[in-house]
Amino acid sequence: MALHELKLEIIHSLTDIAPSDWDACANWAHPDQAPENPFLTHRFLIALERSGSVGDGTGWMPHYLIARLHGQIVGAAPLYLKLHSQGEYIFDHSWAHAYERAGGQYYPKLQIAPPFTPVTGRRFMAHPDFHDTIPAAMAKAAIQITANNGLSSLHATFCSSDEYDTLADVGFLQRETQQFHWVNQDYDSFDQFLSAMSARKRKNIRKERQTAQEFGGTIRQLRGDDIKPHHWDQFWLFYQDTGARKWGQPYLTREFFDLVNDTMRDDVMLVLAERDGNAIAGALNFVGRDAIYGRYWGCVEHHSCLHFELCYYQAIDFAIAHGLHRVEAGAQGEHKLARGYLPATTYSMHWIHDPKFAQAVADYLQAEKSANAEEMEILTSYGPFKSLNVEEQE
Repeated sequence: MALHELKLEIIHSLTDIAPSDWDACANWAHPDQAPENPFLTHRFLIALERSGSVGDGTGWMPHYLIARLHGQIVGAAPLYLKLHSQGEYIFDHSWAHAYERAGGQYYPKLQIAPPFTPVTGRRFMAHPDFHDTIPAAMAKAAIQITANNGLSSLHATFCSSDEYDTLADVGFLQRETQQFHWVNQDYDSFDQFLSAMSARKRKNIRKERQTAQEFGGTIRQLRGDDIKPHHWDQFWLFYQDTGARKWGQPYLTREFFDLVNDTMRDDVMLVLAERDGNAIAGALNFVGRDAIYGRYWGCVEHHSCLHFELCYYQAIDFAIAHGLHRVEAGAQGEHKLARGYLPATTYSMHWIHDPKFAQAVADYLQAEKSANAEEMEILTSYGPFKSLNVEEQE
C-alpha cells in the first residue's frame, strides 16, 4: 500500500458513514461474529449521538477520524474534541490545573476513546487488510491535527497493549494504570472457580451470595428480546441515582437506553433484582466476543451484598456459562480483589503540544509507573487465590 494515497478526513456524525464500513474496521478479526468490543461499534457510538449524550452542551464533540484508500474506508478512530476531562476515567485533571496555572490553555483537547467507557480496546481501528499499516498512519495524522489546530494535547485512553507497544515511536507519552479484571481459567462452574481460592475467601463469597439472595425476591439475567421497554424504565431510575451521586449528573440521556433496546439488546446482559414484579436494583453489562463488561449499577433499596452479587458474581456466572475469557468490571475498586478480580495493567497514550510541559508530564509518568508497579505487586500478593501446592480444608 502506498501511504501517500491514503486520505484522512474528519466527520462530525456517524450518519455520514455506513455502519458496515465503520464496523469492518472496529470488528476486523471476525466480522461475522459478535463484536470484539461493543463500545466501538457504529450502533453504540451513534446511539450516543442520537440520544444527545454527546454533542452540543456535553463537552464531547464528535470529530471521528476516517482513513480512505481509493475511496474505501480502511481506518477509523472514535475521536472527540473535549472541553473538560469528565467521563474519561484516566485522570488528567492535575495536568490541566498545572498547565493553566502556568498560563496555558489545556482545553479544548482531543480524546480518542468511546465516551464514558473505561473499557480496553483498540483506538486506531483498521480494516483487516490494512491493520499492520493504517494505525500508525492514523496516529501520526491525529497528532498533526492536534498540532495544526493549536490544541494542548491528544489522548488515546484504555488503548490495546498492541497499540501501546507499536505506536510508542510515533511520539506519544505512555501511561500505565490499573483496573481489576476477572480472568476465566477454563472454569466449568462457579464452584470450580471458588475451589481455586483460599478457604476463608471461599467462605466469604458464599456467605455474600447467600446474604444477597435474602433480599426477598429473585435475581434474573435478561438478554435480547427478553429485555422489555419497562425494564429500561426501571433501570433508568437506578442509573440516575448512581450518576447523581458519582458524577453530579448522569452522562447518558434517557433516550440512549431506548436506542440500546432498539439496536443493541443482543449485546446486553441486564441483571435485575425483582420483588413482587418490581425491580429494586440492577446492573447493566455489555457482551463482547471474549469478555463481558460491567458498566452501570443502581438501586432504589439498599440490601446487604446485593451490589456484589449483581455486579460481580452474576457477571462471573455469565462468563463461565458462555466461555468468555474475562470480566471487566469498570474503573477502580480495590474491594473487587477479595471477589476474584485481580489487578490488570491498562494503557493510554498522550501527546502534549508544549515541549516543556510534555517533559514535565513525562517525568510524572515515569514516577507514576514505578509506584503503580509496586502497588500491583502488593495487591496481587493479597489476592484471594490459594498458593500453589497448598492443601486447605473447608
